[in-house]
Amino acid sequence: MDNLWIDKQAEACKNDLELRVYTSNLLGENDELVLHGGGNTSVKSKVNGEDVLYVKGSGWDLATIKPEGFSGVYLDTLLDMAKREHLSDSEMVALQREAMLDENAPNPSVEAILHALIPYKFVDHTHADAIVTISNSVNGDEHIVKLFGNFLIVDYVMPGFELAHKIYELTKNMNWDEIEGIILHNHGIFTFDDDAKASYSKMIDAVSRAEEFLDENAIVHIEHNYVHSDCDIARVIKTMSEYKGHEVHIAINQTPLAAFYASQPNLREFASRGVLTPEHIIRTKRVPLIMEDTDLIGGIEQYIAAYKEYFNKYATDEVMLNPAPNYMIIKNLAVVCFGKSREEAKIIYDIVEHTMLAVLRADKLGGYQSISEKDSFAMEYWELEQAKLKK
Repeated sequence: MDNLWIDKQAEACKNDLELRVYTSNLLGENDELVLHGGGNTSVKSKVNGEDVLYVKGSGWDLATIKPEGFSGVYLDTLLDMAKREHLSDSEMVALQREAMLDENAPNPSVEAILHALIPYKFVDHTHADAIVTISNSVNGDEHIVKLFGNFLIVDYVMPGFELAHKIYELTKNMNWDEIEGIILHNHGIFTFDDDAKASYSKMIDAVSRAEEFLDENAIVHIEHNYVHSDCDIARVIKTMSEYKGHEVHIAINQTPLAAFYASQPNLREFASRGVLTPEHIIRTKRVPLIMEDTDLIGGIEQYIAAYKEYFNKYATDEVMLNPAPNYMIIKNLAVVCFGKSREEAKIIYDIVEHTMLAVLRADKLGGYQSISEKDSFAMEYWELEQAKLKK
């Protein structure tokens, strides 16, 4: 992975926040690090003699974020929150907003408390494809330990307060200088330093290490011939619009990768093993609609019935989302993504594109596995993640 840092551009930054914007944009430029609002960054600073964490605001994208996209929050408040035994989502948001310097700034990232806990000036967090590909493999624990022995490695925990409190407990008596970063299984990676360039470079170096491992151990040879289809796209759009209750826009992926993925044996089982990183589920749902025959309505009805069963299995007081699929895989042919707009369909397209390659490569490492169905439900119905889509 290329290091995009340019000294002259960094030197043009007038303050720490501008430098934070610069390195955030560098991370956001690479879709193998973050996709469509994923990841978050922060910088610690002094304001009127008090310690403040400037952290990416919820809903902003690292590729395009500007200074106003960062929320300033008093550091001591965030550190006190980490020590609590329990904090609901709404309580966390309310307390963070009370501690903001500017009430007109966006809500701080759901990872603000964790950023505060890391005792370094600059903190970078991404969902790097190479990292989650390895950690989402059956032998991921073993591989990650070998590759990142000097990192703090944490099993999957629900993002937000639960994750921050877990890190707080793990690091109470830890010397932070002894670790290079944090690997969150099935989630992503954190790097940090008091120097912006060093923190960014640590991220690039760590992800490059994972990429080199995959290049040596998980090469995927994509071989598939184009299959002609009489699939009636207009009918697909009309039918999905009826089940979604709104006009549906589509993005069709018929690249060699998508066609090869769609031609895998036991396609329904193969392609229904869950999301690559937890936040993807709010875009894609946990599994796609698999079309192995021409009965579109029957396939959708079967999918909806299975989704309702999944919802009823884990729901307490949640209100069920629309149970229709967000994308489908047509056997031997293509992946079709559905959105309320062309932009939303393209976002799902991009997420699925990255997921397909990761699944194929993880299988080369012994098998792909995502977070559990129960954890998937918790993420899909997490009120803070749902708020992102409402924006």
